[in-house]
Amino acid sequence: MPRVTNAVPRHRKKKKYFRAARGYFGGRSKLWRIAKNAVERGWQYSYRDRKNRKREFRRLWISRINAAARQHELSYSRFMNGLKLAGVEVNRKVLADLAVREPEAFGELVAQAKKQLG
Repeated sequence: MPRVTNAVPRHRKKKKYFRAARGYFGGRSKLWRIAKNAVERGWQYSYRDRKNRKREFRRLWISRINAAARQHELSYSRFMNGLKLAGVEVNRKVLADLAVREPEAFGELVAQAKKQLG
């Protein structure tokens, strides 16, 4: 009975890891064990940070909306409550973009929110 090796699958796996390790410094891109550890750690970070990126952008949008709302003498929470009462369904990403790029349109939204709050 012929001897069977794992050669092809192993080479394929190593090729995948080394391709992912391109651009790493020193042994991290040349030596199998070190490259494998570096790549797997990188994959862990990228998995984690795909989740964190969403959180960070939401925080950024809220900060921008708050800053723009305070220029119109309104806090973030009262502004968002006023929009909800007015029936305006605009997400935070669009609100932050309006606050930065089109302050007049954002001012109109603030006026609607203020009108609903009384």
